[in-house]
Amino acid sequence: MRSLSTRSLITACLLALSQVLPAPLAAQSAGNFELELNNTESVEGGCRLTFVAKNATGTALEQAAYDVAVFDDTGAVSDRLILEFGRLPQDKTRVVQFLLDRDCGRVSRLLLNGAEQCTPETGGESRICMDALAPGSRTDVQFGS
Repeated sequence: MRSLSTRSLITACLLALSQVLPAPLAAQSAGNFELELNNTESVEGGCRLTFVAKNATGTALEQAAYDVAVFDDTGAVSDRLILEFGRLPQDKTRVVQFLLDRDCGRVSRLLLNGAEQCTPETGGESRICMDALAPGSRTDVQFGS
């Protein structure tokens, strides 16, 4: 019977360990911060905007907020909103609503200017809220960066 070389033995052990140990955190791919304009609804006195956010980034967030510019039906910037989602643990979904003082037909586009606040549970500021951002819209209003 032929004996294995030390190098072959080490390679076989590493291969076996790679099958049972989780991948290092750096090698795991981070998910998205999903931010959707879910609904626009004309109500007395204005337009109610409903947003749905899901933190699928792999990072629990202590604070998450976005700066959004509102364009009217002529293409002019008419308002700015701060979408505050507060604390968003990993895989948490949250809904926020805003009431604009105009009819929904007078809103043509919403532009995500940037993250107003993005603080992971571990502290400090982070770029993950913009780097992992995946905006979308279920409405006729354009929404994105």
